[in-house]
Amino acid sequence: MTPLVFLPGMMCDERLFAHQIDAMSNDRAIHVAAFDGTHVATIAEEILKSAPPHFALAGLSMGGIVAMEILRQSPERVQAVALLDTNPLAETREVMERRIPQIEMAMNGNLEAVMRDEMKPNYLTEGPHRQSILDLCMDMALSMGPTAFIEQSRALQTRPDQTDTLRAYKSPTLILCGEEDTLCPVHRHTLMHELMPHSTLTILPNAGHLPTLEQPEATTAALQAWLKEIPNG
Repeated sequence: MTPLVFLPGMMCDERLFAHQIDAMSNDRAIHVAAFDGTHVATIAEEILKSAPPHFALAGLSMGGIVAMEILRQSPERVQAVALLDTNPLAETREVMERRIPQIEMAMNGNLEAVMRDEMKPNYLTEGPHRQSILDLCMDMALSMGPTAFIEQSRALQTRPDQTDTLRAYKSPTLILCGEEDTLCPVHRHTLMHELMPHSTLTILPNAGHLPTLEQPEATTAALQAWLKEIPNG
């Protein structure tokens, strides 16, 4: 079976993919990569150093942004890619500038306030498990700490446009998002699907930016179907 590398979103760890790992780890080797560096290109380079020679790649949000950079650097190693709740475009000036006070707050010991007031409210749609998921997001962020927040924020500020990268990639591709994602809305995913007409586009109802947690069964099913598209994978 083709190994699967998961790339988590900003300030998230392997718990973001807990349901998917539990459902799929009996069938294949699964790796969850950590991010090291203040530029997306550097983060991708470090992941490629320790990744299997050939692998399937699934990234959510910032993880999807890093996944696209991995495709740009070493497309021949990626046998299939899943891009979840992410954005192929460079950061806008407005969002880039909005990160500056957030970085300053984290540097001054106020990471919890940044996550509570500016990050977490944008993550999820309403649902019965919203509070427990928000609590998990806070726990993941605080366990990673302010240095990780600062480095990841700076990497996102300077990320490149990857539309040409997506046009060039022809292997099995899943593009998935929550229907109510306000951070990376549906139209970003229809754009990616247009750039990659061979891809499968899946839009999950009753989910926002974190469908792996909000709609775990449906997300896992979509990923399992995508993996079946890999020849002998």
